[in-house]
Amino acid sequence: MTEGQDRHSHDHSNATQKRLILVLALTVVYTAAEVAGGILSNSLALLADAGHMLTDDLALALAVVAAWVARRPPDAGRTYGYQRAEILAALANGVALVVVCGLILWQAMARLAAPPEVATGLMAVIAAGGLVVNLIGARILWDHAGGLNARGVLLHLIGDLLGSIGALAAAGAMAAFGWRWADPVASVFIGGVIVFSSVRLVLDSIHVLMESAPAHLDAAEIASALRGLTGVIDVHDLHLWTLGGRTPLLTAHLVVDHSVRAHDVLRQATRHLRSRFGVEHVTLQIEPPDFNIVGLGPPPVDTHAPSR
Repeated sequence: MTEGQDRHSHDHSNATQKRLILVLALTVVYTAAEVAGGILSNSLALLADAGHMLTDDLALALAVVAAWVARRPPDAGRTYGYQRAEILAALANGVALVVVCGLILWQAMARLAAPPEVATGLMAVIAAGGLVVNLIGARILWDHAGGLNARGVLLHLIGDLLGSIGALAAAGAMAAFGWRWADPVASVFIGGVIVFSSVRLVLDSIHVLMESAPAHLDAAEIASALRGLTGVIDVHDLHLWTLGGRTPLLTAHLVVDHSVRAHDVLRQATRHLRSRFGVEHVTLQIEPPDFNIVGLGPPPVDTHAPSR
């Protein structure tokens, strides 16, 4: 990675952290208002949405800390740096969403059996306010949610946004038709949204932590492209992964014939990986055809050589 690219990445990370802090301040203030409104109106849908917003607050606080840690430079103990801190935060947020979802669905089942009275007017006002806050928060993060850390927070906010819509719909149904069951049904809808977003986030986080190839890159296609370069006979031990869910890294062994110079192949391969696949962080080992792949002991014995 070049110095300019590194500086651009650092500036983008810094801007994302500032936006996360701003959204955290918004959600903390409104979480308190929604908890109070849910208690006063006796609305499970509002309390469910407030519970989700509380996880948003924790998720945002965790994301802010993780974004700060991830910006620390590499050191002797962690030569790749601290980018994985953001992936760990995303995984923790995904697990937290699953737990909250379970609590919401459990309470909703109990309320479906005996729906209580709900102050629909106050419920609608609080839900409308939550909708506005979540719209603002989602808009603030929309252009800075490239990494899993920020994306995890954005999924929290989108889930809350849909939860506010569900609470508004439930308040309208209860006010217009007296359907008390609409409140727990809305909370089930919120829980379903949380399940969908959290499972994807957890799976994506595990994908990165398992050193899997980035979803937008095909290792077989890259190997085939490298074999097509002038002088390259074969490609083996190709590994493709990412640290923080954004920047891909690649290592590979290129077997080249004796008609080309190693540094020409290296220059050509590096340029090709950057221009075609967007892979900047590359480590390539150039090997002649008769190179001992095992790398231990003397070269393999040529069985076709005449005996002495």
